[in-house]
Amino acid sequence: MKILHTITLLVLLMLIYSCNTSTNGNLEEARAAIEKSNNIYFQSFAKGDSSIFIDRYAEDCCIMAPGMPAICGADAPAAFFRKAYHEIRLRNGRFIITRIYGDGKEYVTEEGLWESYDEHNKLFDNGKYLVLWKKTAKGWKMYRDSFSSNRQ
Repeated sequence: MKILHTITLLVLLMLIYSCNTSTNGNLEEARAAIEKSNNIYFQSFAKGDSSIFIDRYAEDCCIMAPGMPAICGADAPAAFFRKAYHEIRLRNGRFIITRIYGDGKEYVTEEGLWESYDEHNKLFDNGKYLVLWKKTAKGWKMYRDSFSSNRQ
C-alpha cells in the first residue's frame, strides 16, 4: 500500500511540474514577443511610419488614452497614431516592463512604465500602463491598451 501511495504521489508531482513548465514556457514566449514588439513600437514615430504602430495591435483592439473616450476597432491604431504624431508631436519613447502575468496561452497582461519624447528628444510625458495582449493568428497583439500620465 505504501508503494502505491508513493507512486501516486510521484505521478501527481510530475503532472504538477509538467503543467507549471508548460505555463512558464508559454509566458516566456509571450514575454519575448511583447519585448520585441515594445522595442519597435516607438520606431513608428521616429520614422513617421504608422504601419509599424498599427501592426502592434489586434484588429479588435481598444486604446484607452487619458482625457479621451476609448477608441476601438481596426481603425483605432491609425487614428491614435495620427493624433499622437501630428497633435502631440510624439517622436520617440520607451517602455519599462515591470510585470507580465497570465497563463500565456490566449491572453497576458503587461504592466509597466512609459516615457514619451518630442522631436528634440526631450522627455515631455511619462506614466504607467496596463496592456492586455491577445494571441492572434499573426502573433501576440495589443488587445486593450490603457495608460495614464504621471503629470498633470
